[in-house]
Amino acid sequence: QVQLVESGGGLVRDGDSMRLTCVASGGSISSFGMAWFRQRPGRDREFVAGLSSSGKSEFYAESVEGRFTIVRDNSKSTLDLHMTMLKSDDTANYYCAAERTGWPTRRRDEYDWWGQGTQVTVST
Repeated sequence: QVQLVESGGGLVRDGDSMRLTCVASGGSISSFGMAWFRQRPGRDREFVAGLSSSGKSEFYAESVEGRFTIVRDNSKSTLDLHMTMLKSDDTANYYCAAERTGWPTRRRDEYDWWGQGTQVTVST
């Protein structure tokens, strides 16, 4: 059973940068598609960024394109989200997710494993 644990959240100011890390245990993630989702206050959980098992195919939500970068290290079973130019609208609980086909999608119901989330708060 794969377990995902996110870390790196906290309180930052508008315009700051932050890195989130997801560590997987209980199995290799090298064949899994990985993604970050977030849930902003009062909203549904939404897709942020996805990365194929090879790491060669990545895609982003329009709202974070050009500001966020998703990176994986299969040898360490980690998935990072590098966030720059943070805005108050990025305030959310951020979740790491994994799916078994190797090709992640924007649909949260297609993911098999989820972390518990890490809170990111951006103050103005």
